Amino acid sequence: MSIRKNRSIAAIMFTDIVGYTALMQKDETAAMKMRSRHRAEFQKGHEEHYGEIIQYYGDGTLSAFSSGVEAVACAIDIQRALQKDNPLPLRIGIHIGDIVYDGTEVYGSGVNLASRIENLGVSGSILISGKLNDELRNQPQIETKSLGYFGLKNIAKPIEIFAVKSEGIMVPSSLDLNNITKKENKTIAVLPFVNMSADIENEYFSDGMTEEIINALAKIKGLKVTSRTSSFYFKNKNIPISEIGQALNVSTILEGSIRLSGKKMRITAQLIDVVDDFHFWSETFDHSIEDIFAVQDEVSLLIADKLREHIGHFNMDDKLIDAPDVSVSVYKKYLKGRYHLMKLNLIETEKAISIFNEVISDEPNFPLPYLDVNQGYAYLGTMGMLPAPIAFEKAKPYLEKALELDKDLPKSQLNLAWISCWQNWDIAKAYQHLNNALHVQPTDEIYLTFSNILTVEGKLKAALNYINKALELDPFSAMNNHYKGFLFYLMEKYEKALPFFEKALVLDPDLVFPPFYIGSIMVIKGQGKKALSFFQNLPVLGKGNLTKLGGTTMAQIALGDTNKTDEGLSKLKDALQTDAMGNAMFFLILCHTMNGNHDAAIALIAKGIEYRFPRVLLFQTEPILKPLRTNSHFQELMQQVFKKEKSIEISERKYQKPLFNKELLETYRKQLDYLITEEEPYLDPNLTLRDLAEMLEIPPNHLSQLLNEGFNKNFSEFINSFRLRSFKSKVADASQQHLTILALAYDSGFNSKTVFNTYFKKAMGITPRAYWKSVVEN
Repeated sequence: MSIRKNRSIAAIMFTDIVGYTALMQKDETAAMKMRSRHRAEFQKGHEEHYGEIIQYYGDGTLSAFSSGVEAVACAIDIQRALQKDNPLPLRIGIHIGDIVYDGTEVYGSGVNLASRIENLGVSGSILISGKLNDELRNQPQIETKSLGYFGLKNIAKPIEIFAVKSEGIMVPSSLDLNNITKKENKTIAVLPFVNMSADIENEYFSDGMTEEIINALAKIKGLKVTSRTSSFYFKNKNIPISEIGQALNVSTILEGSIRLSGKKMRITAQLIDVVDDFHFWSETFDHSIEDIFAVQDEVSLLIADKLREHIGHFNMDDKLIDAPDVSVSVYKKYLKGRYHLMKLNLIETEKAISIFNEVISDEPNFPLPYLDVNQGYAYLGTMGMLPAPIAFEKAKPYLEKALELDKDLPKSQLNLAWISCWQNWDIAKAYQHLNNALHVQPTDEIYLTFSNILTVEGKLKAALNYINKALELDPFSAMNNHYKGFLFYLMEKYEKALPFFEKALVLDPDLVFPPFYIGSIMVIKGQGKKALSFFQNLPVLGKGNLTKLGGTTMAQIALGDTNKTDEGLSKLKDALQTDAMGNAMFFLILCHTMNGNHDAAIALIAKGIEYRFPRVLLFQTEPILKPLRTNSHFQELMQQVFKKEKSIEISERKYQKPLFNKELLETYRKQLDYLITEEEPYLDPNLTLRDLAEMLEIPPNHLSQLLNEGFNKNFSEFINSFRLRSFKSKVADASQQHLTILALAYDSGFNSKTVFNTYFKKAMGITPRAYWKSVVEN
């Protein structure tokens, strides 16, 4: 390309080192070495392929080629060189289009599009536009793969994106791309707050604060909040924020710390934009611990405010946390109980129950510890650590008392849904309680329970939709992963089921359910010897758990070993006289069905209905019981179970209607235009959405909607666009050219160097220094 200002068709290449900003903050020397290596290979590749390096900016580059083929060949050489030995996490994006180049700066939509394509990429990849791909059709040495069409920011129409396929080059799937239109923008994960106190025992307080903020943010309609299990999966793990964000599929991450010293409490919090890898807000709160409830609400509201300013409109209440009517000392003890309860093992659960009982003794009208004791006993019974009938009987009075104190709590409604379905077999009532809970606060537990009840009704596809919703909120939940595998098992899609059972066991090796279904799949697929070995080598999965005995007997039936089968059936019959009666009955029904003894199986099903064993509700969908489905007696029994059940509509979570109509929206839009032009409030670096709403004399929720629908921007984008305009006018003003770039940025209202640089690069496609140089020197 000529260095004179001209318009031409060119291939534009952008590159960027993934995670460079985080590395720079952690190890500046290592980051500089990485950048030097990148630039050396970049220089070498461009010399060999006749490319022109237009500029380096931090961890990235911008260059141009007169040939699209040479641009792609150059990218392949660079990526291969940088992926050897100690791989450097580079992503490359290339587009061919009409540009204007004056020797210093490149202009044109082609430049913006190339930048957007690069932002989509992942480490080790080369992404190109569909237009450039058309230029490669007669180049058999370059192979590409379409990843589909993507809507890119500020690009009018969706663009087809291709990945270059070549040895040593990463080819991502469409789900891997850092595409903000794929990844929901209004998503957040709250990482466990770090305990910075001198006393390590105060960790329970940090965990409790984290959980309260998660629960508070989850109340906001329109904001998707990752559940506790998945957020806490990353506790004490040294993993880059960008990787955590990708694993949890969120656009924003909140991290922070808590320090307790006597009666003083210091909380720090910061919000991180995962896509652009920068901190866009941080704050420190110093308070007395006696103010804990007010602080929780203050912190949660401020976080929600800053999220809305950065990611876009959602309505929110003026209060997110209702302070319980208990003393701080009692509340701290309650948090300690939660800390032990969430350890999910026998010793810690028993310790938690003991602490909760102390809390109940101190504050008998506090409903939450009753619900947690109920949860603890239910967990012990479900996991076989306590005989189920005994555990559920112990749990019952605690739930009843909690409901007496506050039946409207989401957890109360969730527990009532379980009881309605699995104990009372009243599915319509179960849905009613679930819908009540969903309208208050959507959680993965609620979606999992919806999936459970839909499974009972035999609506497996609908159940799969709801377990997918649960996994969106809690992808690292062992139970959620198990249940998705269970649904595939019921659908007889066994190869799809196995990876989810295996992942569930990786997340929680003590989870008792997956081993049975893994072994059952072997039996169903005719792998009798493999199944026998699998079940025989299982550890004892807990008192009263008969998976090892029942599974081994099923495998013996599949192998035709009559003697061993009779021995196993005898042991299972003996277990009918123990606390494991329900478990024994379940395995006997399966074994008799496999053995062709259908009358015995159906007689046990009738007995199970008489005793109201919960697993009876799943017999219509169990693959091993398929031979019974045509039996008239079996059909009659199932009709007896479900005769009173009528499926009711499952309501989606209700969202508020727009706050005002189009006419009023236009009126406010004009008022805001006038305010911005005449008073220039954006020059205040501390301006907030609430401040601007007060100037317009409208509620913050209204202004948020106004910006979203009237200007198609969030608060930060809207305000920073005017700050950018101010900065550009100051750069062009000869009387201000003695000031530094950062001084001009601060004078224009930007309150952070990082925010300024990130926004400028996204909006302009080049760095502030390159822009300043082009204006000043010309």
